[in-house]
Amino acid sequence: MDSPLLAEPGAVPASGPDAGVAGHYGDPYAEQRGIVTSWGVVDASHRDVIRIGGPDRLSWLHSLTTQHLEQLAPGGSAEALILNPQGHVEHHLTLADDGSATWVHVEPGRAGALLEFLASMQFLLRVEPADVTAQYAVLQLAGPQAAEHLPGSAVASMTGPLDTSVIVSRDQLTGQVAALRTAGARLAGTWAREALRIAAGVPRLGLDTDHRTIPHEMGWIDTAVHLSKGCYRGQETVARVHNLGHPPRRLIRLQLDGSEDRLPGHGDPVTLAGQADSIGFVGSAARHYELGPVALAVIKRTVPVDAGLAAAGIAAAQEVIVSPDAGANVQVTLRRPRGDLIGRGR
Repeated sequence: MDSPLLAEPGAVPASGPDAGVAGHYGDPYAEQRGIVTSWGVVDASHRDVIRIGGPDRLSWLHSLTTQHLEQLAPGGSAEALILNPQGHVEHHLTLADDGSATWVHVEPGRAGALLEFLASMQFLLRVEPADVTAQYAVLQLAGPQAAEHLPGSAVASMTGPLDTSVIVSRDQLTGQVAALRTAGARLAGTWAREALRIAAGVPRLGLDTDHRTIPHEMGWIDTAVHLSKGCYRGQETVARVHNLGHPPRRLIRLQLDGSEDRLPGHGDPVTLAGQADSIGFVGSAARHYELGPVALAVIKRTVPVDAGLAAAGIAAAQEVIVSPDAGANVQVTLRRPRGDLIGRGR
């Protein structure tokens, strides 16, 4: 469903997985800058929302996901993954519990497959998962002042590496955004958030992943995986990589040649400079207001960290996000030298 905020002056619709909301409202660079120096609100109402009721919900989710959720306190939030039996990532969940229900939001169009899996694992447990996307919508608040302005009428809020997601009643979406703008928020589109996300080295399921992705490759081992919890589907792969080996690939950020007038597309090959053989693929790309064109890519772990690369023929310097030494009891370190750019004035 299209967001009512597409009726805002200057709104330009996004495409691809973000279709249905605005890519920008006339000036994506100013929108990025507004978030970084102050705070902003991004319409993420195209994301799917699931509500899980029932007294067994947290222990049930604990047993199904990579995260320790059994003791999640009311108001607490977390990231979690659901893996297939081989340890490949199938779902990325952002969730919070309000004391009586757990609220989850996922990538657009993913609720159906997630609910199908949850239903298959329900058995006789007292859990009630339901797709409530038609009734509830997601807003993302980011920037150094955002935490001071969370709407009191939100049914849930989740703190993530980039921003705080709040779930609000869909029929209040326009009014909530208007109130946030009155309080000083900059209305920003998905282009702005994507540029800041890529600059911060935060992966996105379906854009920076494929059917073979495992948690270590994305750095999710730090944010969405609890290494001391009990058994869950795919745990053997996580444990084996963490204790004995290394993932075959790693996530990097690309600083692209700014003289090019194009960006590489999703799935375009990454090669060593001057060579033709693919060593990985481009995930997502954007134009950052300070850094210029940037992208995330997944490449073979063994590629030297100082090797010059090309993405779809565009020259690129690589920046390590996931270390080549990830796994084997080595702590994964996310290197973000230009910072977690959100929340820092420039």
